Amino acid sequence: AAALQRLREVFDMEQPPPAVPPRKRPPQFMVDLFHRVADAGGITRAPGLLQGDVVRSFEARGGPGAVPANRGTAGPAAAVPKERSFPAHLDRRHFYFDTSAMEKGEQVLKAEFRVFKLKTARVSGRSGVKHFCKVEVYELLESGSKPQKKHLIASRLLSLYTEGWEVFNVTHTVSKWVGNSSSSHGFLITTTHTFNNRIEHNLVKFAKSQDTLQESRNALLVLFTNSNKRRSPGFVPFSTSKRPRAAPVPSDKSQVTACHRRELYVDFHAIGWSGWIIYPSGYNAFHCRGSCLFPLGDSLNATNHATVQSIVHTLKLSQDVSTPCCVPDELKSLNLLYFDDKENVVLKNYEDMVATRCGCH
Repeated sequence: AAALQRLREVFDMEQPPPAVPPRKRPPQFMVDLFHRVADAGGITRAPGLLQGDVVRSFEARGGPGAVPANRGTAGPAAAVPKERSFPAHLDRRHFYFDTSAMEKGEQVLKAEFRVFKLKTARVSGRSGVKHFCKVEVYELLESGSKPQKKHLIASRLLSLYTEGWEVFNVTHTVSKWVGNSSSSHGFLITTTHTFNNRIEHNLVKFAKSQDTLQESRNALLVLFTNSNKRRSPGFVPFSTSKRPRAAPVPSDKSQVTACHRRELYVDFHAIGWSGWIIYPSGYNAFHCRGSCLFPLGDSLNATNHATVQSIVHTLKLSQDVSTPCCVPDELKSLNLLYFDDKENVVLKNYEDMVATRCGCH
């Protein structure tokens, strides 16, 4: 129990999230993002590919009659606006998001509102229909039982006859939401276009979360954040801190194995975490094993300090000086894609999780 508790602390979790039903599918955007930044084992491909160390995705949970998907708990998304609150000549889509899973102190670096525009069927006999429509995104807050447009966030022209993801930068707006659970947060999208100098509506459609066929196209709020849990410059790694005394060296040096890297596979299924971790199913942390006997060759990646220590030990210049230790001297970060306790999908980067090289220190 103590070991698993310590493991949870390494992964910044007080308690592991409950298992998610197998039918629950993560947003394809998050799956693609994981494979872009990490290899199959979760090891970071290259540093700096992400802004911050956490990417959180929140699926839209609003709309007429919608029920929040976070295990049936009542929350801000439960308050559903009435469609009649807006003029009839506008196409209206409300998208509500519950961002309460954000951790205290988490800093929003970038926020994207991603919505999938469906292709509009061509209208026969309407040569006067323009090929573009105007799309506006508003911040939407609850005021009593009616939704209120607070202010315009973004506006652009879109082609009627194309489909695909539209991405809006909502960083400034979402930054104000973090830590504020007193109101329901969301966006309103309005689309307008003209036909023979009059307003037309109901031509432009966006994928709906209620349609299971459109599940992979559900609207997303994606937050790139900094958890502020990265190690500070004052952190002293194990390799330069006080080390335990090395094990006694066998008298027969021919049986001594030099410092080297060996496999150490962490299986998430074996520790009961496979129900909420999406990728990877486990990872190879590796570990360092072997002796650091004089003379220390170039292949042992020895520091100057370790070289001097091995000489002092060999010459018996001091009785209480042991041989240097075989430890990781190069580490890479690990990426996990997982469901949090509200079934939001999170991509998180953990520093110093995989030993990529061993050396004598």
